[in-house]
Amino acid sequence: MTNESTQKALAAVFTGPGRPLSFEQLALPRLAPGEVLVQMRACTLCGSDLHTYVGDRETPTPTILGHEILGEIAAIGDGRAPLDHAGNALGIGDRITWSIAASCGACFFCRHEIPQKCEHLFKYGHEAMEPPHLLSGGLAEYCQLAPGTAMVRIPETVPDRVACPVNCATATVAAAVRVGLAGHEADSVLVQGVGMLGLTACAMLRSRGARMVIAADKDQSRLALAKKFGADHLIEVGAQATSEVVADLTGGRGVDLALEMSGAPAAVAGGLSVLRIGGRQVLVGTVFPTDPVSIQPEALVRNLLSVHGVHNYTPVDLAAAVAFLEEHHDTFPFESLVEGAYPLPEAERAFEDALQSRAPRILVTARQ
Repeated sequence: MTNESTQKALAAVFTGPGRPLSFEQLALPRLAPGEVLVQMRACTLCGSDLHTYVGDRETPTPTILGHEILGEIAAIGDGRAPLDHAGNALGIGDRITWSIAASCGACFFCRHEIPQKCEHLFKYGHEAMEPPHLLSGGLAEYCQLAPGTAMVRIPETVPDRVACPVNCATATVAAAVRVGLAGHEADSVLVQGVGMLGLTACAMLRSRGARMVIAADKDQSRLALAKKFGADHLIEVGAQATSEVVADLTGGRGVDLALEMSGAPAAVAGGLSVLRIGGRQVLVGTVFPTDPVSIQPEALVRNLLSVHGVHNYTPVDLAAAVAFLEEHHDTFPFESLVEGAYPLPEAERAFEDALQSRAPRILVTARQ
């Protein structure tokens, strides 16, 4: 494919909640230097996609939803081989994933190692369709990658179903684990909320040597899955008191680390209350407005507690997430978390299935 191609790309365009997706044929872009065109292989529907689709989350429209995207390099802006995050050359046909957003690399936040908060952030699957960057979401046959996008090659041994959510769910968990451990050991860990993020966290913590992984959730079916992903103690929230179970399991000491993946204010407060002296809490799930949580500053001070927020991730986390899946995707049943295989023209059905089934992820594939 050349930069002068007149080929069209099918795209499922979202114009607002309650409206059917509009399927449009868009001309492939003339790439600028540093840009890469990727042909979509698959896209999984993330929770934020569903929230936008039903109107619980605002996003500029019209837009192309989908940011958990897997694709193959189809064209390169200036003909020079782009480099992956590790500095290795990429070429036409390479199967890649990429950061959920492009960052400038030069602003205050980029220079302070939080590029996900770049002052000029361009976020895939969340941008309004405006020239010259119409193709910026996963529910299209092609996606145009902007300069400043971290790319990582997907190992041949990792199936599409396993790799597709890596640039959102898996990478976010990699960031949470990095922040939560931060040079410390975590012998005992509480994971609150075992959807896609929580299940991944259980597996990643187990692979990092955690001796005791405790999973807490209201949903019994999710707790049963958590067992398969490395959790060895389960707490059914509402039927059991988290504080009592944790106290019993840790001899009254409390856990070294609590990862909060649900966003529920009660879970935030509960996780903080079961930390041991010197324990750490990482908040990941609260990406929407909630009621405030009451804390006692004296307890933080006297018990030497640390609380951290994690939103999205850095390129280092994306590379770590891919490496984790390469090594452990056969150890834990990640492929089973991604259901369906809807071709792009049936993306509407994919959303309906995702909303009704509550499957961790639903897969949309490129048009055959």
